[in-house]
Amino acid sequence: MNNTREVAKRTIAMEAAAINDLQQFINADFEKVVELVAQCKGRLVITGIGKSAIIAQKIVATLNSTGTPSLFMHAADAIHGDLGMITPDDIVMCISKSGTSAEVKVLVPLVKNFGNTLVAMVGNTTSFLATEADFVLNTTVSQEACPNNLAPTTSTTAQLAMGDALAVCLIEWHGFTAADFAKFHPGGALGKKLYLKVGDLSKQHQSPQVLLNSSLREVIVEISSKMLGVTAVIDGNGHLSGIITDGDLRRMLEKNVPTNAVTAKDIMSLHPKIIQEDELAINALEMMRRHDITQLLVMNGDHYTGIIHLHDLIREGII
Repeated sequence: MNNTREVAKRTIAMEAAAINDLQQFINADFEKVVELVAQCKGRLVITGIGKSAIIAQKIVATLNSTGTPSLFMHAADAIHGDLGMITPDDIVMCISKSGTSAEVKVLVPLVKNFGNTLVAMVGNTTSFLATEADFVLNTTVSQEACPNNLAPTTSTTAQLAMGDALAVCLIEWHGFTAADFAKFHPGGALGKKLYLKVGDLSKQHQSPQVLLNSSLREVIVEISSKMLGVTAVIDGNGHLSGIITDGDLRRMLEKNVPTNAVTAKDIMSLHPKIIQEDELAINALEMMRRHDITQLLVMNGDHYTGIIHLHDLIREGII
């Protein structure tokens, strides 16, 4: 097969065109569905069969993670007991390309008998599903990307995009924020970027520090024992005065100055980069990148509390 690239490009172009065509189907029904789901006291129960069922599961996952309680119900299982998951306050959305599959024809009258609002996401607006539904989200496509016009490709992509459009509108409706998102994603790197604080990481270490008049030996011992490659320098009142890193020690030794009289204040760097402990850890990473450094001194107001190191961020998967 010598035209692999052309086939791939054609597939992507066809699916992109199908998604773009969906804009003409964003109508009054779409607006009403967003409003009803946003104000629903129950959940949005989404059902389907075959590939549409897989798309339904993805849409449910997106909605749940962005603050809209949703539930997946397989259309085949629904007519064998799973209908019991539908409560009177729920809205039911059925996803289907044809709107005429046997399972859908059995399921739709049952849902209507329950009295629940029925939304159809369907690619055939004259189908049984479309005509029986209270509202229709039109996902009609001209053809599948499959060369035989059979395998669900363009049609499922259109369903997915329509589901994302619904989810994003609901995010806007509810004013769903990054902080809200973090509540539903506490695990993994994504969640940590949204909730993990600098203080959560710095408290895992000891807080290396020496006084202004500490000897060179005391500085080296402090840096070595705390194993962070750095120490803060504080004055007699406990206020931060500077920072000493491994690099500062190396540069001092390269100057061949007498070391017996060297104190911390002689080799420290003034104006160290600091960050407050209640800042997000991801902000610490951005600050390290901006200044091309690997650690920051952590503060609680004017009080030095510890160190956050690049390795902390790597270990937590933020990088």
